[in-house]
Amino acid sequence: MARRTKRPTRPRIPAAPPAVTADTPCPCGLAAPYGECCGRFHAGKATAPTAELLMRSRYTAFVVHDEAYLLRTWAPATRPGEVGFDPAMRWTGLEILDRTDGTAFHQHGTVTFVARYTHAGAPGSLHERSTFERHEGAWVYRDGTFIEP
Repeated sequence: MARRTKRPTRPRIPAAPPAVTADTPCPCGLAAPYGECCGRFHAGKATAPTAELLMRSRYTAFVVHDEAYLLRTWAPATRPGEVGFDPAMRWTGLEILDRTDGTAFHQHGTVTFVARYTHAGAPGSLHERSTFERHEGAWVYRDGTFIEP
């Protein structure tokens, strides 16, 4: 009987994320195409009018790897020098759990959410309570607190 040798395993290379175009569903989960939803914020055609819409647009910016938008919508006091995108990370869904304040009548707001992902093919989730504030009239992300499942 022939002896089988075990082939060395190669690291799994994740598939490229699905293309997001102006006409595809917006990754943020709202019932609008990307171009009419978060894409207009990314392109600078509008600013998010609420903390929740900013949260959704920032999630979508992670999906499409829009570093410029993420940095532009980060509070100067807490903004990092760059955003590191992990090529093995694929964001797969966003669920908004709660929001406080964050409307046109407020200066601060919070959004609690769960963002689902796969990392190198393994599923996971990020549960966070994000804090937003107004900076020069526009909503920006200040910081967040991770919530253990």
